[in-house]
Amino acid sequence: MISASQGRLQDRKPVSIIDIGSNSIRLVVYEGLARSPTILFNEKMLAGLGRGIVSTGKLDPEAVTRSMEEFRRFRSLSDQAGAEEIHVLATAAAREAGNGPDFIRRAEDVLKTEVRVLSGRQEAYYSALGVISGFHPANGIAGDLGGGSLELIDVNSEVIGDGITLPLGGLRLQDMAKNSLTQAVKIARIEVARAKLLKAGQGRVFYAVGGTWRNLARLHMETTNYPLGVMHHYEISADSAAAFLKQVAKGDIDKFKGIEGVSKARRALLPYGAIVQQEILAAMKPAKIVVSAVGVREGFLYSLLKGADQKADPLLSACEELARLRSRSYTHAQELAEWTGKAFAAYGIDETEDEVRYRKAACLLADIGWRAHPEYRGTQSLNIIAHASFIGVDHPGRAYLALTSLFRHEGLFKESAPEIRSLATPRLLERARILAATMRVVYLLSAAMPGAIPRLKWENRGNGVLALVIPASLGGLYGERPIGRLAQLAKTLNRKLILAVEDGPSAAVK
Repeated sequence: MISASQGRLQDRKPVSIIDIGSNSIRLVVYEGLARSPTILFNEKMLAGLGRGIVSTGKLDPEAVTRSMEEFRRFRSLSDQAGAEEIHVLATAAAREAGNGPDFIRRAEDVLKTEVRVLSGRQEAYYSALGVISGFHPANGIAGDLGGGSLELIDVNSEVIGDGITLPLGGLRLQDMAKNSLTQAVKIARIEVARAKLLKAGQGRVFYAVGGTWRNLARLHMETTNYPLGVMHHYEISADSAAAFLKQVAKGDIDKFKGIEGVSKARRALLPYGAIVQQEILAAMKPAKIVVSAVGVREGFLYSLLKGADQKADPLLSACEELARLRSRSYTHAQELAEWTGKAFAAYGIDETEDEVRYRKAACLLADIGWRAHPEYRGTQSLNIIAHASFIGVDHPGRAYLALTSLFRHEGLFKESAPEIRSLATPRLLERARILAATMRVVYLLSAAMPGAIPRLKWENRGNGVLALVIPASLGGLYGERPIGRLAQLAKTLNRKLILAVEDGPSAAVK
């Protein structure tokens, strides 16, 4: 009898991170240390430790008491989840408050482990690592807005540049401005002017990290009726952001569509977050804002990986895990990813670096819906893929992955999933159809099991005619169904194709 859940990767040891911020404290238990970490359990409490710290110089007493009670729960939850490692990180409020050292000692007693109090430089560093881990590649300025501070740092691929910590966290700015939005603008403008590194970000990307900015992005999604509710890699043009932030910064946010989805404790900080982002846009002049769902916690986990693991592709790593967990054959998925590269080369289709990554990812995900009823495999696969917690992929790329699986199951030209379809560029939409059409042929020649795909080969027969050749030993796979599917592929490619058995029968289609 198998007692362990087969929905989990059995070679992973859970790791717990407790993040003690100025506004919230959060427990995240990850399935294990991995290039694309999966969350096993997640719980947050808006404690407000940093509220009033500007005037008192101390952590809020009531928040301290509530936090200790939550720490007991977080420790028990970590143990219950089987976490073999617990890492506790504390940021701005804990490091700056007069009673911070006492708070840390009490927290360590309750949590029974060391609390790492991060300096502003360390906080910026781990935030940068989080952005580096979540984008392929990152190139711009990362801004991590917490309750007590704002960390700004330059990231370019794996290179971390200049950074600065500013006292512009939502709670702190609210306190410094004495609840005046007009005064908050003046303070933010003065502080952001100190961040000379922003000038190097002109025309690049501003990566927005932190709960307040994610909630602002969520409201922007609602305002623009954006078709996909996935936060990571959500992009906002500089012009659209400027108009939206101007409205939020006025403070009348209760009329915004979707505001009911933001907790009341968060709502009051949204105008302050908007003001800070306005000043950053004015000073930096980025091409766009890109929202990051990963930050200090994921950056810290990334720092624990070995060098070779850090260099792994985060998207492909996640897709490989899903293939291992949900496909009929992980080896078949790998064969498909390799073989379709040769097929695209035979078709004469050029691919960018990202398009190669996306094609491989789509192949790894092609069979994850096989347990569903045949009529719903395409829709189920599309929903899983479109809303998966992937990193290292933008939203058009995510649409390509989801649509490829939909077309592979439901047919190439079915007019469904218009919301997801609207996210894909014409080029990606065309490639999704071609890849799906190729899969529809190959699955009929492999029965979704390994061993057959590597033995299939494309041959140029002259005059633009391509032949898909089946080895003689697999000649029994030749038949009407694969010929019919090859006809669909020929129509999609707009060229003549032949299905042939080595030294055996063949059929030409167009």
